[in-house]
Amino acid sequence: MKNKSTYLIDDDKLSIKLMSMLISKNNFCEELISFHNPQTALNELKNNSNNPAKLPDVILLDLNMPVLDGWQFLDEFVLVPFAKKITVFIVSSSIDPSDLEMAKNYPIIKDYIIKPLSSEKLKQATLQIENDVE
Repeated sequence: MKNKSTYLIDDDKLSIKLMSMLISKNNFCEELISFHNPQTALNELKNNSNNPAKLPDVILLDLNMPVLDGWQFLDEFVLVPFAKKITVFIVSSSIDPSDLEMAKNYPIIKDYIIKPLSSEKLKQATLQIENDVE
């Protein structure tokens, strides 16, 4: 699977800026769409759930966000029948063992990446996406 479109969901604008530059530099995807508010991202996903061309291939999701955190986002995300497979990576500064354990409860989560995001971590994610067979 080639990663054409990626959603980056993180409430920290500086994190989004830095990760966007790194993602661009490493040619992780053709199109990067950033969301500071996970609810906005969720609404966009729900609105386009039947249109594979408007859905991302990958979501990079932060956990610790106000209003709607990453776990609440995932709880709603898994209820939506999407027209194509979307790969989710947690990208969080949390090293809390309970977060790492909780991620295992969501089969859609491909990996748990601990911030800061690096070129090496992006390469690992790219390999996981390319090796992902449906």
